[in-house]
Amino acid sequence: MSLKYTMEVMELLDNPSINGEKIVKLFDEMTYCDAGFETVNGEAGSTDFIKIVIKGTNGKIDGGEAPSLGIVGRLGGLGARPNRIGFVSDGDGAAAAVTTALKLATMAEKGDRLPGDIYITTHICPNAPTQPHKPVDFMGSPVDILTMNQYEVFPEMDAVLSIDTTKGNKVFNHRGIALSPTVKSGYVLKFNDDLIRIMEMTTGELPVTFAVTTQDITPYGNDVFHINSILQPSVATDAPVIGVAITAQTAVPGSGTGASHEVDVAQAVRFSIEVAKEFTQKQIEFYDEAEYNRMEELYGSMKHLQTLGKA
Repeated sequence: MSLKYTMEVMELLDNPSINGEKIVKLFDEMTYCDAGFETVNGEAGSTDFIKIVIKGTNGKIDGGEAPSLGIVGRLGGLGARPNRIGFVSDGDGAAAAVTTALKLATMAEKGDRLPGDIYITTHICPNAPTQPHKPVDFMGSPVDILTMNQYEVFPEMDAVLSIDTTKGNKVFNHRGIALSPTVKSGYVLKFNDDLIRIMEMTTGELPVTFAVTTQDITPYGNDVFHINSILQPSVATDAPVIGVAITAQTAVPGSGTGASHEVDVAQAVRFSIEVAKEFTQKQIEFYDEAEYNRMEELYGSMKHLQTLGKA
């Protein structure tokens, strides 16, 4: 029933007066959920950062040992008002993250609790700027990427799913979702077989993946090309990060309205929930730890790629 929750959340977000307080209210009556927001001002306005924690039955918050999963809804903004009227394509990442939180919190109320804690973060900005980018314009944001990472990526996250609209390019020719390889501490590792299996199960289709370049896993601000911000959480943590791209067959501007597809967002939600179930039950890992250690032994640390590099 993820589509039902997706439609409710997207209708709520398609509002020029939407803010963090209205999102947090969705979780007021949820027993196993803590939700809060903080307004942060930037050079181009302000945004409300959302943090939602769904507590597990054996989660670390209460002294347990089940692993914690982070789910980051990455975006520039929900709207580009006053230049564009309505919800923009770029907002899909936030919609997927909030919907995932609402579905997991509702499951917990009914008795289907996960073992580990789930940290879900995003930000709510209905009036974000736009910025030039080829082949189509990007959505900008009132705050920079380093600020986003500060409020959206936390040490408690043992692994991270980063959900981001990734339509403003000519790389994808598929509508739905696509997976990145695992990125950890500056290394691009192999595609994760378990997450590909979960993708096949939840979409009912053959898996779709996308290549990641070295540029994509370096921080914004170094004046090199990035496909978008989907893997920017990887510069702020040593936990493994996998990108969940919401895609289109054609190049769609992030500032485009009427370009969001509820079914595609719901695909990302279903996928994220199933990953959360298996990861917090220790049934899957995001990367092969022994192979990663071997890579570091052979080739050294790549953590310099998580920095802005040499001046």
